[in-house]
Amino acid sequence: MAEENMTLVTGFLLTGLTDLPGLQVPLFLVFLAIYLTTMAGNLGLISLIWKDPHLHTPMYSLLGSLAFVDACSSSSVTPKMLFNTLDKSQTMSLFECMAQYYVFGSSAITECFLLVVMAYDRYAAICSPLLYPVLMSDRLCTWLSASYAIGFLHPMIHVGLLFRLSFCRSNIIHHFYCEILPLFTISCTDPSINALVLFISASFIQVSTFMTIMVSYTCVLFAILKKKSEKSRSKAFSTCSAHLLSVSLFYGTLFFMYVRPGSGQDQYQDKMYSLFYTIIIPLLNPFIYSLRNKEVFGALRKIIKI
Repeated sequence: MAEENMTLVTGFLLTGLTDLPGLQVPLFLVFLAIYLTTMAGNLGLISLIWKDPHLHTPMYSLLGSLAFVDACSSSSVTPKMLFNTLDKSQTMSLFECMAQYYVFGSSAITECFLLVVMAYDRYAAICSPLLYPVLMSDRLCTWLSASYAIGFLHPMIHVGLLFRLSFCRSNIIHHFYCEILPLFTISCTDPSINALVLFISASFIQVSTFMTIMVSYTCVLFAILKKKSEKSRSKAFSTCSAHLLSVSLFYGTLFFMYVRPGSGQDQYQDKMYSLFYTIIIPLLNPFIYSLRNKEVFGALRKIIKI
């Protein structure tokens, strides 16, 4: 190996979304607006749920937790991306890279399990409305704690395995944040173990949580179809449609990124998938859950009047 290739890399240069100089400022302005809107939507929803006593229910506690996770997910990626968009000379240290991946990974895993609990919440509310207070209220804290615990602990496995790798081929990451798959391609240590553990864990978590959500909503669908009142069916479908849309967007991009064959081979395609679940979904979620929600709009009107 050439002498220059034996020099160990301690910092990385992110190439960002594009190399075209003319697009740097427009992209900065677009993603700055997206980030500010994302934070306003998610933090505003959390404040609304916290201030209005009528929203102190398991359903809205879960929605507030989802908004918090989305805010963390966006904040782990977007500010650094905005900074690098205007200043390409800035590098990211190995520690910063690991920290960014850990925070984003924690947020993504936590969101997977929060979506499962939200699906069960809708199942309990529609299929067993009389038992709903018992099924949800008594277990909500336990399920929320478990979701956050798994989310915070699981990425430690991958971060620990990343420290077994050494980087000497290049310090250039062809991405807009410290994504784990591009790190494998620039490692001068065989990353096969890392890739295998990532594929197995991602497949198990994503497939098991997605299937649990689908089973819950299959039961919900049969329960809705049994309802005689058109108004009851319409309300039930409206309640579940937002969650199903959020699940479809989130899992669709994650499956294509981490579980499909050939993941990490197409840099442009991987950037687009990553862009969707790191920036676009945290932007959309507060609006998906709020636009057709009369309780949220009612709470918002009360605060505006005050």
